[in-house]
Amino acid sequence: MATFTKHSTGWEYRYVYKDPITKKKREKSKRGFARKADAENDLVEFKRQLAIGIEVIDMPLKDYLASWLNDYKKGTVRKNTLLSHQNNINTHIIPYFKNILLKEIKPIMYQKFINSLLENEYSRRTVEIVHSTMHNDLEKAVTIGKLEKNPCNGVEIKGPRKKKGEIKFIDSDKVPDLLKAAYEYGYIYWIFIKVLLETGMRKGEAAALQWTDINLKEMTIDINKTLDFSADEDEELFGDTKTFNSPRIIKISQSLVNDLKDHIKYQNRNKLNMNDNYHHELNLVLCRDNGNFMPKSSLFNAFERILKRADLPSVPIHGLRHTHAVIMLEAEVDMKYLQERLGHGSMRITSDVYLHISKKLEARNMDKYEDKLNTLFVGSQKK
Repeated sequence: MATFTKHSTGWEYRYVYKDPITKKKREKSKRGFARKADAENDLVEFKRQLAIGIEVIDMPLKDYLASWLNDYKKGTVRKNTLLSHQNNINTHIIPYFKNILLKEIKPIMYQKFINSLLENEYSRRTVEIVHSTMHNDLEKAVTIGKLEKNPCNGVEIKGPRKKKGEIKFIDSDKVPDLLKAAYEYGYIYWIFIKVLLETGMRKGEAAALQWTDINLKEMTIDINKTLDFSADEDEELFGDTKTFNSPRIIKISQSLVNDLKDHIKYQNRNKLNMNDNYHHELNLVLCRDNGNFMPKSSLFNAFERILKRADLPSVPIHGLRHTHAVIMLEAEVDMKYLQERLGHGSMRITSDVYLHISKKLEARNMDKYEDKLNTLFVGSQKK
């Protein structure tokens, strides 16, 4: 039943309906319409949403965001991802929208929000990350029936895209110099670097390796998790790999198998010497002498010093993953194999990242081919 009343501030309607979930009677009221027809049209829309299952009781955006984080993200995404969402919400979204109700957010309003970030000189990439959080949470609102449409769809993010930085890696002929300097600096850093070079793993994947992940007989490594260097408790130490395609089993060389067999002996000596002071429960492959994980700062600082000792230019430790890829390309492995080995989501990602490198190798191979042809055809030309 609906009633319409005219006030000094405009028309008001009241509508009594049965809540589809609790089955209890509820009342919907809204006022301020210039014409009775406007109030009637708004009520028609309310009834339509009620009929198709859209939640009709609105809530503040900030309350919805809090429940979204707690009910749908906490425990389902990596710690750093959750922190990124929280930062975007607390730093950008709530300060702009304040106490707005969830359903009051419209596409034009959201576009103004995105524009305001750009006007405040945030980079396009930062704005894209904030947009990703907002789009993600409101898409869930559509899925669970709190919204009919996502107001974030169709937004335009202006500004130039950040140019991809140059891929930094170590020339393959300089790898022996790197490994020599690493061994002289410290054995635990040498074995870490050797594993990264030979496998192409991300540093977090390598740091999370446990002996149960390695099959020395089959010469394989099962890459199935990553290490959270910022974890406060051992229970939080291991997390999911970077992407859905990151878990993978890769083959390793006989050389690395031999190194790992020696590494087992090295660790066993440490276990005997330290007894209960050794972190047996972690069962880590690449770690400190006491079995605890190696802090990221220690790894980064050591790698920087090792590069200087080897008289090599500065390269981020992720450059060892690129170095592995370049060595693979120099060995003329196909791009599909490299994609699977690196755990990329598609071959396009791999080819996009290493396109310029593969082109250089292609040019080098073409030069070799032409030299071979010249050798074969010497003296065969007509005089």
